[in-house]
Amino acid sequence: MNFSWTDIEDIVLALDEVHADVDPAAVRFTALRSMIEALDDFAPEPGQNVNEQILEAVQAGWIEERQDNAGADGPGYRPNNPFR
Repeated sequence: MNFSWTDIEDIVLALDEVHADVDPAAVRFTALRSMIEALDDFAPEPGQNVNEQILEAVQAGWIEERQDNAGADGPGYRPNNPFR
C-alpha cells in the first residue's frame, strides 16, 4: 500500500518501524524529509508539495507513537522525588 505526504499516520508507523533506533525529537526537518522520501511505500502524488506544517505533524506523531510504544514497557513518567 502506497502513501503520500498527507498520510501522516502511515508515514509515522513506517518511520517508527524502519528507524526504531532514532530519537524522533532530534531529527531535523531536512533529514526527516529525506527519511520519508526513502520509505519503500512512499509515493507522493504528482504536484503534491511538502511544507513545514506536514513535517511538524509527522514529527509530533512520531514522538507520540514512540511514547505510546514505551507505555507499559518503558520507564514512563517518574517525578523527581527527593524524599526517597
